[in-house]
Amino acid sequence: MRTTVGIVGAGPAGLLLARLLRLAGIDCVVLECRDRAYVERRQRAGVLEQGTTDVLRAAGAGERLDREGLRHDGIELRFGRRRHRIGFPDLTGGRRVTVYAQTEVCKDLIALAETDGPPVLFDAEVLAVEDADTGAPRVRFRRDGREEVLECAYVAGCDGFHGVCRAAVPAAVSRVFGRAYPYAWLGVLADVPPSHDELVYARHDRGFALLSMRSPSVSRLYLQVPEGTGPEEWTDEEIWDELTRRLETADGWTLERGPVTQKSVTPMRSYVHEPLRYGRLFLAGDAAHIVPPAGAKGLNLAVGDVVVLARALEHERRTGSAELLDAYSATCLRRVWQAERFSHDLTTLLHRAPDATAFDDRLQLTRLDRIATSRSAAADLAEGYTGLPLG
Repeated sequence: MRTTVGIVGAGPAGLLLARLLRLAGIDCVVLECRDRAYVERRQRAGVLEQGTTDVLRAAGAGERLDREGLRHDGIELRFGRRRHRIGFPDLTGGRRVTVYAQTEVCKDLIALAETDGPPVLFDAEVLAVEDADTGAPRVRFRRDGREEVLECAYVAGCDGFHGVCRAAVPAAVSRVFGRAYPYAWLGVLADVPPSHDELVYARHDRGFALLSMRSPSVSRLYLQVPEGTGPEEWTDEEIWDELTRRLETADGWTLERGPVTQKSVTPMRSYVHEPLRYGRLFLAGDAAHIVPPAGAKGLNLAVGDVVVLARALEHERRTGSAELLDAYSATCLRRVWQAERFSHDLTTLLHRAPDATAFDDRLQLTRLDRIATSRSAAADLAEGYTGLPLG
């Protein structure tokens, strides 16, 4: 099997890259180790930056997004039982975010590929990326019990943190930067309308809490828990009781409860692999970088990567120049590190470390009060949250 770009992974990064290349007239094939049903139901991110929604619309994947996505013009910060809203458009020149689950993004892009191409091969287990430093890289994969080879001019590694593509970059040329956090998120999906019409980020002495949503009838909520916690350690009632404590306000606001349909624990880490390119292998999304989830940057960073890569490949096809491909890693890393900085700042602002002192607590509250009372501090948060320009 032969194509121009072999894309490993059918998450939002791989599927969007395939769509962008299709629109640019560049052949590609997507290889995904899971089946289609798994890809369309795995719960991940749900907050799309302004730039991400613009790209999806331009790619023809905006119809259901515009119909069902929940547009948000701000978030609410809670601390000391007080509420403070950060309004985005006024602080960012009109930018906002949209709540629309990653599962829905994948469904939309898969439907486009099914109708218009390119091929997406599910249940295709990628075994290795070979000869990445030559002009003819190869992707070995197994499908239907038979080993096959995809020959291509370029490989896009969009196969996530645990995928095989990053392993094709020799250790001698790799640099890894990372941090593990001493806490995690216990997340639940609940069949109950959200108790607030925007996301609520709460800093509490007992730990962080987040009120989010997936739709007008489904709430998504998170609690800070110790690293290594299992979801089975918390009963539904204990989760609701703790959310109520941490989200409590002095003005009588109440948290509505409902049936919990899903529980999971998300570890928190920051991670960047440099470079994002080795020969003709280009890493994108979680294969190259991880951010803690507080800043809602993971999916949006992946979109930024593949937009840069698609433009570079289209430029090379049209002009014969590899200038943009050569600049891919540096271009993406500028945005990646800004997102890492924002996500780390927001995480340490809102989460209480296990060894936090009274001095640390006062600094957190002072930082929050600064955001609540300073337009420039609020604007910095709003600009980071709604996203830097793509590319």
